Amino acid sequence: MTAFGKLIRTTAFRLTLVYLFLFSLFAASLLGYFAWNTRRLITEQITSTVNAEASEINEIYLRRGLSGLTWTIGRRALRPGANLYLLTAPNGVAFGGNVGSLAPGVMGTTGWSETAYRRLDEGDNAEHRALVKVSELSNGFRLLIGRDLDERRRLFGIVAKAAQWSFLVVIVLGIGGGIFVSRRVLRRIDAMTGTTQRIMAGDLSGRLPVGRSGDELDRLAENLNAMLERIEALMNGLKEVSDNIAHDLKTPLTRLRNRAEEALARAGSEGDYRAALERTIEESDGLIRTFNALLMIARAESGQARGNMDDFDAADVANGIYELYEPLAEDDGMTLRVKTAPAPLHGNRELISQALANLVENAIKYGKPNPVVQPLDADAAGAAREILIEARREGDTVLLSVTDRGPGIPESDRKHAVERFVRLEASRTLPGSGLGLSLASAVATLHSGELRLGDAHPGLVATLAIPARAGSSDRLAAQTQDVPQKAA
Repeated sequence: MTAFGKLIRTTAFRLTLVYLFLFSLFAASLLGYFAWNTRRLITEQITSTVNAEASEINEIYLRRGLSGLTWTIGRRALRPGANLYLLTAPNGVAFGGNVGSLAPGVMGTTGWSETAYRRLDEGDNAEHRALVKVSELSNGFRLLIGRDLDERRRLFGIVAKAAQWSFLVVIVLGIGGGIFVSRRVLRRIDAMTGTTQRIMAGDLSGRLPVGRSGDELDRLAENLNAMLERIEALMNGLKEVSDNIAHDLKTPLTRLRNRAEEALARAGSEGDYRAALERTIEESDGLIRTFNALLMIARAESGQARGNMDDFDAADVANGIYELYEPLAEDDGMTLRVKTAPAPLHGNRELISQALANLVENAIKYGKPNPVVQPLDADAAGAAREILIEARREGDTVLLSVTDRGPGIPESDRKHAVERFVRLEASRTLPGSGLGLSLASAVATLHSGELRLGDAHPGLVATLAIPARAGSSDRLAAQTQDVPQKAA
């Protein structure tokens, strides 16, 4: 397709033609109304002038008779730019005036009519148009008084000529402006098309150009760029997950196979086979938990869980997690406490509970103080093994936090710690898949919030900061106002 063909097929050019047609139609209607109204005003002025003069001449006829009427018409017919006058006898013979000829039948009827005529004092035979009034006098005489319409014709010609030039200028400027606007828009669309082609070819880092005008194309480009950034992040995450699955799940699968092979090769009794099967089931459960965590992260990141959101109190979630994990913490030598305040929230209760549970599990596993680094007495050691679960509201944000007194996470590693299958050096010797913080971060993002990792001096404070949407029911807030804070 040629450049001109692409140009005339653009929406901008077609819209310009539509606007040009509508504007031309409006301008034609306006000029037509102006011409019609001008014609009407001139006609009314002529009829008013002729009626006034007819009344005046009729009075002269009544006072002075036919001779006075003839003398008055003759005198007025000689004036420059005079009206048309014609006095005829009952037999139709002209008796006075300045009209040389009329269209047939004009003098036969009284009243107003528009007719062609020729003056007596004109040397050529050119005919003109006039608006005349014929009135009948006594004794059968008829009087014609009229006015030439050349002035009306000239004015109408001026308007018509101006309209022709106006239409010509409008069409030329409209088409020229349409071509200019279309070329400008086409250049921007071509630039966007080139970028999208590179993106479709596999270059996800490409972004649509954004100008400085802030028009609708710039806003569209900004939204598409935000979408492309999200797509690139998801694709990179998918690639990273695939790589991590290939590396991190290969080891437990290999261990699972080796144990089964070892059981077949060495086990000689039913007890040996049972022990091998139990170890295999335990390893399989770990793999199932890992895949379940991956599926839950995928659901959270894709937004599929938004359909199960409801109003609830985040304090109830914190209290439930406390009751569930208090025995586990005690078995591991840790002390679990909870501190809550009414915090109405709108979200997916199951996912938020799972995210908070992951934070508590991480605190139980990795939040133990290092006695070599921190030699403590008995009271201080007890405080150092304490884990605090909190649920509260600050302004428009609901905070669900878990604080431990362990070694914490260095600030340089906190951003890296929320990635999938990432396990820091200090935790590589402990069981786990490296998906706990990743799931918590995905759940927070699903609720338009964030996972914050801070320093507890010593220890780590992991906080789910989730906006308390205005849509959260006032009824739920009222119900939670009288619930006392729970601490243990």
